[in-house]
Amino acid sequence: MEIRINLIENIKSDTCCKSYNAHAFKLTFVKQTKNIMKKVVLTIIIFSFAIITIACQKANPVENATVNMTASLASIQQSVTLLPKEPLEEAELARILFIREEEKLAYDVYKTMFDKYGVTVFQNVPNSELSHMESMLTIIKKYDLVDPIDVNPRGIFKNSALQELYTKLIDQGNISLLSAYQVGALIEELDISDLNSSLAVTNNQDVRLVYDFLNKGSRNHLRSFFKNIKMLNGTYIPIYISQSEFDSIVNSANERFW
Repeated sequence: MEIRINLIENIKSDTCCKSYNAHAFKLTFVKQTKNIMKKVVLTIIIFSFAIITIACQKANPVENATVNMTASLASIQQSVTLLPKEPLEEAELARILFIREEEKLAYDVYKTMFDKYGVTVFQNVPNSELSHMESMLTIIKKYDLVDPIDVNPRGIFKNSALQELYTKLIDQGNISLLSAYQVGALIEELDISDLNSSLAVTNNQDVRLVYDFLNKGSRNHLRSFFKNIKMLNGTYIPIYISQSEFDSIVNSANERFW
């Protein structure tokens, strides 16, 4: 009887060990698989960025900005698709929808200023803003959100605060070309401030990737508008970001997207 009991206990112990080992192996396998998938995604993203660099090097100086922007947008959209779909908190969701419409505000104002003044900066920057809008739309579609822009025409916004701001900016920009450049600088520093706030409440890799892309573009746009303000002997004092952050941006070189 004692031998039988010992045998049963040994079998149970051996079974438990095998079960534990199998569970540990499963956990290790899952962890290793996730790490491999992350490395694959990272490799694809790096490869895409390399293609962008080659494309920009082959383009002539006039085409560089357009090629860089188009290739960057394509790479961002591909990366968003490859990165995992993670849960969105309410704060993250609200920021996504707001930033999507805020990019439309910039686009609409710049298009209106180009119609009035016909200067190059108000022709080039809206193209970049359009890529920002498309990047945010990629996120909205991935997470099955309702696009706040929908088919709204120029100057029409779902967000009442943005609607009011648009009217004020158009009125100010219509005063003079210098005022229009100052409006551009204000929009870009506002974008930078809002993107920084959005990054602070966002954990999702894909959303952060898009915000970083937009932030870099906004810093480049701010440099462009401030340069044009100085060419007209104008001045600009930042409202939404600190003077030190503003100075750091405008006194540094344009950033490449990748």
